[in-house]
Amino acid sequence: MREQIITSLLDTDLYKFTMQQAMLHQYPNTDVVAKFKCRSSIDLTALLPELRQQIEALAGLTFKQDEIRYLKQLPYLKPDFVDFLATFKLQAHYINVGIEDNQLAVTVAGPWVQVTHFEIFLLAIISELYSRRYYSTVSIDEGRQRLYQKIKQIKQAQPDSGRLGFKLVDFGTRRRFSRNWHYEVVDVLKHELPDFFVGTSNVYLAREMDIAPIGTMAHEWIQAHQGLDVRLVDSQKAALEAWVKEYRGELGIALTDTISMQAFLRDFDRYLAKVFDGLRHDSGDPILWGEQALAHYKALDIDPKSKQLVFSDGLNITQALNIYQHFKGQTQTSFGVGTHLSHDLGVPAINMVLKLVECNGQPVAKLSDSPGKVMCHDETFVTYLKQVFAVAA
Repeated sequence: MREQIITSLLDTDLYKFTMQQAMLHQYPNTDVVAKFKCRSSIDLTALLPELRQQIEALAGLTFKQDEIRYLKQLPYLKPDFVDFLATFKLQAHYINVGIEDNQLAVTVAGPWVQVTHFEIFLLAIISELYSRRYYSTVSIDEGRQRLYQKIKQIKQAQPDSGRLGFKLVDFGTRRRFSRNWHYEVVDVLKHELPDFFVGTSNVYLAREMDIAPIGTMAHEWIQAHQGLDVRLVDSQKAALEAWVKEYRGELGIALTDTISMQAFLRDFDRYLAKVFDGLRHDSGDPILWGEQALAHYKALDIDPKSKQLVFSDGLNITQALNIYQHFKGQTQTSFGVGTHLSHDLGVPAINMVLKLVECNGQPVAKLSDSPGKVMCHDETFVTYLKQVFAVAA
C-alpha cells in the first residue's frame, strides 16, 4: 500500500461526531445500511485493491490522547460520549466493497454509531486514490493560482464582515484532491481572509490550525427517523425534536431538503423556528429557497436578522458572493464551499455520495429539492414517502 490517506479519526466532518453522540444517547441499538453512488460517468473499479488496503488501515486507527483532550474542549460533546470515543474503533467487517455491473460497489451495514463514521473517510479515500492514479502529474501550482484568484475575487468584492457580513467555511473533506492539498487550502484561507474565513467542517484541520470546527446534522439524521419507531408523517419533526433534546439550543442549524423544502416548512413550526438558529440549503434554487425561509420566519413573527441561512450546494465563490449580495442586510448568511476549494486544480472531481438506504430493516430515502439527487433502492417507498408528505412527483 502507498501512503495511508486517513491517519487520524479527527480527519472527518464535525457533524459525524455531533450525530454520533445523539445516536449513542437516543438510538444505540439502531442498525442501518448505506450505499455508495457515483454520479460521474467514470470507472472506479481499478481502485478496488488499494481501497481495500486503505479500509484495513482505517480500521486500525484509534483516537490519540491529545485528540481526546481536544474533543473534551468542545462544549456540545458530553463527557460520556468522549469517553466512548476513547475506545472507539471502526470495524472493517461492516463494509463490503466489490464490483457490480462493472461499477465500484460499496455497502456499509451495521450499527448506526459505526456506519455513520465511514462516509466521509470512504469518500475522501476514493477521491484521493483516483487523484493518485489518474492525476499524478497535475501541478499543485495550478491549484494555488486558482485559489489566490478566488481570494482576490473576495477581497475585490469588498463584502461586509461581522454578524451580517460574508462568512466562508471550508466544506471540502469528502471530495478533496488530496489530504495535503486540503491542508494547504485551509491554511491559506485562514491567513489571507481573516475577516471572512470563519472555520472548517474538518475537525482535524480545525484543531491543527486553531480555527472553529463547524457543522450540525446531515441528511442521514432525518432519513433514519423514517425507519424508527414513529409514524412516517411525523418522522421529520421527530428528528428535529430529538436534536433539540440532545443539544438544548446548541448546534442549531437544521437541514431542510431531506424530503423537500415545502415539506420541511410545514413541520418547522414556531417552536422549532425559534429554538433552531437557522437553516442549511443543499439543493434547489438557493435564492428561491432563501426567500421561502425568510417568508416563513416573517409569517411566524420571527425577525430574519436573528437567524442564519447556510448555503452549501456545490457553491463556487461567484455564486456565494451573488447569494450574499441578494440577502445582504436581511438575514445572517454563511457559505460552505467544498469541491470548488479542495479540488480545483483544473481536473474534474468525482460526484459521489454514500447515503443511508435502510434503517432497522426499513427503506429510507432522500428526496432533495434537485432532480437526480433522490437516493433509495425501493421505488415503492419513494412513491409512498411523496404521498405522505404531499411532495409533487
